[in-house]
Amino acid sequence: MKQRIIAIDQSTSSTKALLFDEQCHMLGRTNVDHKQYYPQTGWVEHDAEEIYQNMIESIRQLISGEADFASAEYSLCITNQRETAVVWNKTTGKPISRAVVWQDTRGAELCRQLRADEKTVQMVMEKSGLLIDPNFSASGVKWLLDNVKGARELASRGELLMGTIETWLVWKLTGGKVFATDHTNASRTMLFNIHTMDWDDDLLRLFDIPRSMMPELRSCDATYGETTCEGLFPSPITIAGVLGDSHGALVGQMCFQKGSGKVTYGTGSSVMVNIGEEPQAAPQGLVTSVGFTAFGKVYYGFEGNIYSTGATLKWIADQLQLVGHPMEMEALATSVADNGGVYIVPAFSGLGAPWWQSNVKGAVFGLTFATTKAHFLRAALESIAFQIKDLVDVMACATGGRLSEICADGGPTKNQFLMQFQADMLETPVVCTEVDDASALGAVIMNGFARGLWKGFDEVTAFRKVTKVYQPQDLKERTTLYQGWRNAVHQLIK
Repeated sequence: MKQRIIAIDQSTSSTKALLFDEQCHMLGRTNVDHKQYYPQTGWVEHDAEEIYQNMIESIRQLISGEADFASAEYSLCITNQRETAVVWNKTTGKPISRAVVWQDTRGAELCRQLRADEKTVQMVMEKSGLLIDPNFSASGVKWLLDNVKGARELASRGELLMGTIETWLVWKLTGGKVFATDHTNASRTMLFNIHTMDWDDDLLRLFDIPRSMMPELRSCDATYGETTCEGLFPSPITIAGVLGDSHGALVGQMCFQKGSGKVTYGTGSSVMVNIGEEPQAAPQGLVTSVGFTAFGKVYYGFEGNIYSTGATLKWIADQLQLVGHPMEMEALATSVADNGGVYIVPAFSGLGAPWWQSNVKGAVFGLTFATTKAHFLRAALESIAFQIKDLVDVMACATGGRLSEICADGGPTKNQFLMQFQADMLETPVVCTEVDDASALGAVIMNGFARGLWKGFDEVTAFRKVTKVYQPQDLKERTTLYQGWRNAVHQLIK
């Protein structure tokens, strides 16, 4: 029987459902956007119920046109926006509030207070591999327990559950029978010990979160129950293969070897390098996370996260309405020879790695009467490459020198100007592969491992197809351009 794997890529802005066969060929794709809520400055929320319904709708659209639906064996895998936290009542099945998104900074003051104690900073870093920052789930969950009426009492009685988005989706898909998360998403909560591979009592105590709220821990290549997807399938299909989106991209880009790395260009951007089977202390400005778990082994990664990359382009299109769609930016940006001295620091939710300045706001520098829309758009695209360079330079030093190549995925990789500028700034080849949705492919690979379709990394590495390699060019202005970026950032973080 034909194998059909549905990959749910539940991102910050939408839910995508993608259909793959057993050779990892993508056969179809649907996309359903969900609403972004900004109730106060610095707050970013999602409706978890809406996301679940959108997932079901995306699957319905995906399979509605499948001519061989009845003759194929289907299974489901999930990759998701990380750190976004949902808290819900296990009896009613209803969230106690909208989900606190990873971009949300309402936990900034708590994190600032915790960072004032050096012993606490060291303890959190040693156990979780993370810096104390509202980007991670713990401070948002604590805020909900402390501020939603009755939540703290319900939690103390063991009546509340918490999870990142994939935990919520699996719980809903299985009718509440499976309450579980994978190791990668767990490692981004600031409540998980990357050495013991378990929830950590000291971290839970620090954020006053009862252990009874925490989901069961499973590997990325595990099974997560069965579902009919609200009756879309006549009999239950297997849920297998779950991991966070950046980790999915690491797997989807076939970064199975120590020292291999990738950049995911999404709403934000993640730069991650596989550092092998032993956790290491991350260099300044980076964090250590579980890269992925498979075949009974744990593979760790150094990672840095940038809050606003694709989100910057979406802001320009949707909010400023300078273009109808981000895809229109390249032609305008390349209509001018340079950025005209304009630098955009897109700190809409603060600055992520390697700066970790959650209270900084976005800014534009270098505007003159000669500045045009084209200069502004070019500066926005360049800001993505500059932020990636900030991280890759730190990683290169930590891993012993310049990386041999960077594997790139995500929608912005279609922007040839951005990819070439990125290669030029890094002085490193940027490799784009056939599958834009590397995170979804990573989930598919874990699904295949879980169900025995493939027995090892080598079998799936053969599926990797490179579409274009951007070789670095001798950009004479490289140092001057990058120094202009650094000057702009330092004006904000003084």
